[in-house]
Amino acid sequence: MTDARVPILMYHAVATDPNEATRALSVTPKAFAEQMAVLADRGRTPLTTAGLAACWRSGRPLPDRPVLVTFDDGYEGVHRHALPALAEHGFPATLFVTTGWLRGPYDTGGGLDTMLDWDQVRALASAGVEIGGHSHSHPQLDQVSEATLRFELIHCKEIISDQLGSVPASFAYPYGYSDRRVRQAVRETGYAQALAVGNGLAHRAQGPYALRRVTVRRDTGIDQFERMVEGRAIARTFAGDRALTKGYAVVRRARRAVRTLAGSGG
Repeated sequence: MTDARVPILMYHAVATDPNEATRALSVTPKAFAEQMAVLADRGRTPLTTAGLAACWRSGRPLPDRPVLVTFDDGYEGVHRHALPALAEHGFPATLFVTTGWLRGPYDTGGGLDTMLDWDQVRALASAGVEIGGHSHSHPQLDQVSEATLRFELIHCKEIISDQLGSVPASFAYPYGYSDRRVRQAVRETGYAQALAVGNGLAHRAQGPYALRRVTVRRDTGIDQFERMVEGRAIARTFAGDRALTKGYAVVRRARRAVRTLAGSGG
C-alpha cells in the first residue's frame, strides 16, 4: 500500500460558538464527534503525519484504510472538545501550532479566537497528538523575504522544542502556500515532512513536502464527509475553491514580482 491514496483531514477550530474570523473553518463539537465515529465505523486507521511519512519513506506497508486527522493554528477547542472525541476511539492526530498565537510567553496577540496555552499543548502531546510547526506569526511564507522565512521556521521549531522537550518533525504551510524556496527552507530547518492543502488525497508521489489535505468546514455535512474520506466527489466539492485559488495565485505572483523589482531598484 505504498502507492495508496490517503485522506488527510484538515481542521481548524472546534467550537460551539466561534467568532466570525474562524466560523467558516470551524466545526461544532457535535459534528466533530460524529465525524470521528464515522471513521471508527468505517474501519479507518488514523496515523500521525510523522507516522504516514515514515511508512512512505521506508517503504513499510500502511495500516488498513489509513486516514490522518490534523488541526492548524492551535485553537483551544482542540483540547476542550476534540481531544475527548479522539480519546474515545483511541485515535492519534497531528496539531500544527502557530507559536506566536498561543497563550503564553511568546504570544504576539495575533490569534484569531481563543487559543491553546502551552500546558494544554503538552497535555495533547501526552495524549498521543503529534505537535508540528505552523510558523510563528502565520504569514504567507512564499511572499516574505528570505530572512523572515528563516525566522518564521526556526523560531517556531525552537519554541516547540523548548516547550515540549522534543523537536517537531512535521510542518504545515500557513494558508497552504509554498513554493520551491519555501519547501527547501522547511527541509533545511529540519522538518522531515510538510503538508499543503490542495483539497485532494495524499499519495507518495507528491513528495514529503507537498502532501495534500482535504478541508473540513462548518458546512461539511456528514454525507459529504463520508464521501470525502472515501475520496469520492472531492473535485466537484472543491471546484469553486480551486478556481478562486488559481485566480488568487496569479495575483500573488504579480505582487511578488512588483516587490522584487522595487527591491532591486528595477
